[in-house]
Amino acid sequence: MIKDIQAVIFDTWSWLWLLIHTNDSAYAVAVTVTVLLVFSLFSWIFLKSKKISPPLPPGPRSFPLVGNLLSLDPNLHTYFASLGKTYGPIVTLWLGHKVGIVINSPVIAREVLKDHDTTFANHDIPVAGFESTYGGKDIVSTPYGSKWRMLRRVAASEMLSKTALDAVHGFRRKEIRETIGHLYSQKGLPVDVGEQMFVTLMNVITNMMWGGTVKGEDRAGLGTKVRLMVSEMTQLLGKPNVSDFYPGLARFDLQGVRKKMKVLAKKFDNILETVIKKRQEMDGKESRKDFLQFLLKLKDTQDAKEPLSMTRLKSLLMNMLIGGSDPTSNSVEFALAEMMNKPQIMQKLQEELDSVVGKDNVVEESHLPKLPYLYAVMKENLRLHPVLPLMVPHCPSETCVVGGYTIPKGSRVFVNIWLIHRDPSIWENPLEFIPERFLDGSWDYTGQDLKYFPFGSGRRICVGVAMAEKMFLFSLASLLHSFDWKLPEGQKLDLSETLGLVLKKQVPLVLIPTPRLSNPELYQ
Repeated sequence: MIKDIQAVIFDTWSWLWLLIHTNDSAYAVAVTVTVLLVFSLFSWIFLKSKKISPPLPPGPRSFPLVGNLLSLDPNLHTYFASLGKTYGPIVTLWLGHKVGIVINSPVIAREVLKDHDTTFANHDIPVAGFESTYGGKDIVSTPYGSKWRMLRRVAASEMLSKTALDAVHGFRRKEIRETIGHLYSQKGLPVDVGEQMFVTLMNVITNMMWGGTVKGEDRAGLGTKVRLMVSEMTQLLGKPNVSDFYPGLARFDLQGVRKKMKVLAKKFDNILETVIKKRQEMDGKESRKDFLQFLLKLKDTQDAKEPLSMTRLKSLLMNMLIGGSDPTSNSVEFALAEMMNKPQIMQKLQEELDSVVGKDNVVEESHLPKLPYLYAVMKENLRLHPVLPLMVPHCPSETCVVGGYTIPKGSRVFVNIWLIHRDPSIWENPLEFIPERFLDGSWDYTGQDLKYFPFGSGRRICVGVAMAEKMFLFSLASLLHSFDWKLPEGQKLDLSETLGLVLKKQVPLVLIPTPRLSNPELYQ
């Protein structure tokens, strides 16, 4: 990240010099950018010298123009944790021309997500995120208010409620069984677990969204296109972008992030338009239901006071695609890696599966409530490896006081769930993977207890908890019930993490599956 920022600054000044000396027509643009940079410098000096009461939280020394950008580590969750040891539970960083606030304790997190929930109810959305969601029309980007409440209600009741998820159960089962069949064909061979789970979960998501609309070879080809585009979009969303650090420069798109995302978003929109048109042409002739059918029906029948526009409908589908595939596949990969590191945990879970499901049967979603150790494994995995270790950054709508310090309006607020989940004052042996700590049922992920909140808390808590839970549990149970797993000869297990858009393994998990069920027909 440091090299990226240095390159951007160097290239920007080089570009200015070239414009000023070679192109009269571009002189005005060059002067404008120069003025913006100078303005940023003087704004920084002014804000640093201004006496604020109460003061800003403590933090490391910053420099003109760049602030603390050059000292950032790409793995922000661990970098922020190290700052907490020096500066305390709440820290100020200068991210270019933007104030960053880091929350490293459950007490301060409660003030932000509970006591001042309404003030912090908006998210700080990067340029790439804004471009990929029809100008911020999705449930993540939309500011707190009536439009957001409408989207939240639609997602919670029409797409992700128990009734809605049960209605598309067959789609999930079909894709999981096809994955198990594919892995059976690869028995004895190395398999990239994360890649395989991403493909599976993307297929599950697209099947639930429009499985009754697009069929056969068309659906398979469409799934491939969607996977590739989601992969490209998540890379852009996780890329450091100078436009986010210097809002005054956003119009120039110096790194081309907005332009690249706009091209991808257009391709994605074309796909959604095609699928929507097919569904509308079916006009109720298809008996199999999917999310798209739910949404189109809702769009035509809902209260006109806060209508679900076609743009917002498509943005909800986009949320499902990006939020339902990459994060869950990463979680399954982490869980399997942790159990490879502690084989006794895998053995205990397989024994539970054999007791409830049996070796002459396949895992069904109806088995999941009878598998308490599987649930404990999931909760412990989310404790050690939360999907979004810093949540989606919040943005206060007004200046307020938190932890005895001033938090300026418009600042970018990071809540370090990763560190809170590893706090030794809360968790015994916090760096150890111990599912048993969750067997007594004292912890949940409703966001009420700010010592454990892997899906967030407050008004902006993740709306897809029920779906994430089903997909993680069903996937992991099927993998462990159907196969034993081992590392390829000579390979060592690596549990290191890296942070992009979401937390993932730094080194992909490659394992060899060995069938363990009694009848080969169970893999068909």
